[in-house]
Amino acid sequence: MANSGMQILGFALALLGVIGLVAGTIMPQWKMSSYVGSNIITAISMYEGLWMSCAFQSTGQMQCKVYDSMLQLNGALQASRALMVVSIIVVVAGLGAACMGMKCTTCGGDDKARKSRIAMTGGIIILIGSLCSIVACSWYANDIIQAFYSPLTPVNSKYEFGAAIFVAWAGAFLTLVGGGMLAASCPKKQSKPRYPISRPPSNKEYV
Repeated sequence: MANSGMQILGFALALLGVIGLVAGTIMPQWKMSSYVGSNIITAISMYEGLWMSCAFQSTGQMQCKVYDSMLQLNGALQASRALMVVSIIVVVAGLGAACMGMKCTTCGGDDKARKSRIAMTGGIIILIGSLCSIVACSWYANDIIQAFYSPLTPVNSKYEFGAAIFVAWAGAFLTLVGGGMLAASCPKKQSKPRYPISRPPSNKEYV
């Protein structure tokens, strides 16, 4: 059977990971304005996230505006939105299943093999959710890189990675590690002897 300490550690890492995923999804700093070339105006910094765009002034004021239309957004942003929301939902569902199968809980009955299978299933679900968030972050990051190096993009419209995408990446990594540790809860089959057990001859053979 898997070690209960490893299950607790995996659950804790996955829980921290889903908190990071939620924080990264809400934060508007997925990409920030880049000051390259002749673009040296630093009085206003532009940020764009999955749900809104913000302008941060040097005086400390920030003004944000939620995207008015979903159809005017590019494909990478729409896909990242959907994948991050799906990732959070799937990871939370996996945490619920893993909590029922952990050794330190009383849910799922007293059958240790069945509880280990439930914990393993929860870990696999968490792994699926973490992969969704990794794809979302990588897709969005690739869109930033393509626009940054494109000669058609004006210098004052170039963006680079913001803090939110790193928070989301860190959350995805934690859920990946935690889900992997929970998925290692697969119950081991009882080993059967290779050779038949020899029995002592009965007394009837000598009669």
